[in-house]
Amino acid sequence: MSDIKLFVKFFNELNKASSANTVAVVISDLLKKKTSVKIFDNTINDPKEFTEYLTYLEKVFDESKQLIDGQILINKSSIICPLSIKSGDYTAIIEVESGEQKTLDLLEAVSPVIAMKLENIILDCKFSKNINFNNAMKNIAKIIETQYELNYIIPIIGEILDTFIENHLIYIFLKNNGTMKLMWPASCLDREICETVTHITNESEVILNQTEKTGYFPLISEDHLIGCIVAKSTEGAITQEEIYYLLQLVKQAATTITRAKVYSEILQYATLDALTGFYNRRQLDQRVKQEISGAQRRKTPLCAIMTDIDFFKKVNDTYGHTAGDLVLQTVAKIMRSQLREYDIAARYGGEEFVILLPYTKENEAVMVAERLREAVKKQTIDIEKVNTKNKTKNISVTISLGICCYEASYKDKDLLMNADKALYKAKETGRDKVVVYKSS
Repeated sequence: MSDIKLFVKFFNELNKASSANTVAVVISDLLKKKTSVKIFDNTINDPKEFTEYLTYLEKVFDESKQLIDGQILINKSSIICPLSIKSGDYTAIIEVESGEQKTLDLLEAVSPVIAMKLENIILDCKFSKNINFNNAMKNIAKIIETQYELNYIIPIIGEILDTFIENHLIYIFLKNNGTMKLMWPASCLDREICETVTHITNESEVILNQTEKTGYFPLISEDHLIGCIVAKSTEGAITQEEIYYLLQLVKQAATTITRAKVYSEILQYATLDALTGFYNRRQLDQRVKQEISGAQRRKTPLCAIMTDIDFFKKVNDTYGHTAGDLVLQTVAKIMRSQLREYDIAARYGGEEFVILLPYTKENEAVMVAERLREAVKKQTIDIEKVNTKNKTKNISVTISLGICCYEASYKDKDLLMNADKALYKAKETGRDKVVVYKSS
């Protein structure tokens, strides 16, 4: 192939390259030599990787070498061609295994074009990274505009960080009663992480482990430690650029979490049912939308249970409304004791309750419903203190339950509406039973 055709092919292929690795492949194809391209960020305060690379050069060339743009360094095994990107923020290094004079001539001829290509790749990468970073910051800040429930907010923050910081595992811990509690994801099997977070204080700065693959970023609000976000790289060491972005995202997350706690304290009395402590009907409507949105986003199952107390009117009529209130409180307490931390219980109205079960399949929801039914049925309720005139001191009640599992075709209202249909069938066919809604 003539030199002209060779260069045309090289320029065409270089134009298609989208990363330093693909540039290296194109150069390697031109020179027919093994090639690597390294890019160093000069803006980093402590460019450890670059320092290590200079030390490597000293060993390879048996003397200290100062990298100068375009000055090619040669020894028996390697050819080094440093390139300064125009902005001055980056240095690119082309390293090629040694060859004949033609290799040097070709490298000198194409190095200015390669420098321009690398600069464009860096700028594209930075532009894209900045857009993604700004979007992540905005998304974390936006959460608090409509949400204040930590169990809902934390997974969203985790997912935002997970999406932005690629090839990293993200863990979010919050301080609860003096101890660090993992809030997202569901588990952490890394003992080093679980142990290290217990030693984080409000005076701690970013902590990297010995391999520099795991970073600990304290969540600080008004000089108080409220938690810690941990990033664990699945590839190389965490870079200074990643630390910079994570620090900004963590600060935003700390602000959002703090506001959520304040809002939660202010609004809890407007969102909870005073008698049972469960969510009220208005708040339930919000939570249904949130959980459906979360299930769609995560592609995880979601089930709803609608239940009411059998013959509750008879309880009120026979023993009085104070006894009826005690029954409602007792049933609510039993239900809460049988549910997981992230399950959502609400008083739908009167003696009706709704339970939302995230991450739960139909057969699992049936098990939960049967467990609730049995627990309520076994409970004896002492009504003597609230109804001293009645000879009956202890009563027991049963509940009927209808289950519906969310389907992609549903509108928000369909989940509870279909659970209610299943509940009606349970009551119609004998009560004290569990019925699952079937569309056909």
